[in-house]
Amino acid sequence: MKELRQLSTKEKALQVNLSDDIYGSFAEIGAGQEVAANFFKAGGASGTIAKTMSAYDMSFSDAIYGQSERYVSEPRLLKMLQKEYRLLSERLPHRAPNTRFFAFANTVEALNYERTNQPHGWVGVRFQGTPGEDYNECIIHVKMHDNDALLQQHALGVVGVNLIFACFFLRDVDDFLHSLLDELAFGRVEIDMFRITGPDFKHVDNRLMSLKLVKNGMTQAAMFGSDGNVLQPSEALYKKNVLMLRGRFRPVTHVNVDMLLAARRQFKKEPDVDKDKIVVLTELTLADLSEEGHIDEKDFLNRVDIICSLGQHVMISNYQRYYRLVHYLSGITRGRKIGIILGIYNLQRVFDENYYTDLRGGVLEAFGTLFGHNITIFVYPSYKESTNELYTLDNFELPENLQGLLRYLQDNRKLVNVEGADIDHLHIISDHVLGMIKSGEEGWEKMVPRKVSAAIKEKSLFDYPKEELG
Repeated sequence: MKELRQLSTKEKALQVNLSDDIYGSFAEIGAGQEVAANFFKAGGASGTIAKTMSAYDMSFSDAIYGQSERYVSEPRLLKMLQKEYRLLSERLPHRAPNTRFFAFANTVEALNYERTNQPHGWVGVRFQGTPGEDYNECIIHVKMHDNDALLQQHALGVVGVNLIFACFFLRDVDDFLHSLLDELAFGRVEIDMFRITGPDFKHVDNRLMSLKLVKNGMTQAAMFGSDGNVLQPSEALYKKNVLMLRGRFRPVTHVNVDMLLAARRQFKKEPDVDKDKIVVLTELTLADLSEEGHIDEKDFLNRVDIICSLGQHVMISNYQRYYRLVHYLSGITRGRKIGIILGIYNLQRVFDENYYTDLRGGVLEAFGTLFGHNITIFVYPSYKESTNELYTLDNFELPENLQGLLRYLQDNRKLVNVEGADIDHLHIISDHVLGMIKSGEEGWEKMVPRKVSAAIKEKSLFDYPKEELG
């Protein structure tokens, strides 16, 4: 089958313009009116554009959309979409029976003159799939990485056209997602949040879309809350104290829960932690989700269903090395304390110098990033496989050349033992529990929280044998 040629930005805008039933408005704040400009340049814009506007001054913007704490934010974008979409039906009732209305909006922080900020923006479309029907809505968050304001404006214009075109002409969500960065070189724009809702997209699980953003290389990290709603990491974690546990969670066991609870009790006591601004994250990496390079989406949803049932936020990342994860988080939390929970055997891998042969500074360069920020790593104990002795930082085994580095990190409270760990659960291993679930072997229920066992049985997660009816 012959592959279809990718349309250019101009061709996409023209196809929208030449569609008799597509009509709407554009409201763009912060980076010019680059999206609307593409439709004007393509020709035939009078058939598509009811209005364009840019309330650049804050007082004008507040007078139109109401006041906001932050102007470049999702709440601001939603106010813009709500107002502009409502005006279409109010002022153009004669077009409603034969028109698919849309309102496009963006609110953007472009590169400043000193080039000291992180340019980003919220972009969205509220649109009808069928005239007279309820609207759909697609919201994305973008980061712009060009080191030139004009290039960033151009990139934003391309993303906006791609988004509007996809809303009306692409119903396959994989095609929809892939198309958003058409005509843009890799790395110019990052999309770290995507949400699509509405009558034409009831089948879409936006948690899967978060996974695909990372899997497709559109961002390095995506996030959603315990309620399953997708979140934008920079907004959800801004100036927060973050406590994170990485794992496979296949399934969540008593050990995972105790790691979180015990470390959280300790984290709250840190002198520079605001107890009212703590966000606890469970993190899944692409590597932990992959088997032989393939990600099983059903298995992914099984895991996150369980994690969310325990009230935890979830982050999916492609930061396999901890120092890169900490560098990313510290840019968001703005100096607030970060806690990472590690099992003692995982800490051994962190100290393995073979992991850092690609860095000129080796382990010291990696640790300068990992421990150079306001971070504490909470180390959870285990039993030594050979002697069955409790294994902690107090008897941690390292090569002689790294012992001094270990002592320095302990003396400066960069590495601490998790206090009050429930050692009665240390014999539980997730892979063993998973094997018992799949085979129907009895006794696994005692190794996981009650909510987890109930969810596994009710939804037949992890290939749990379904009960025969009758």
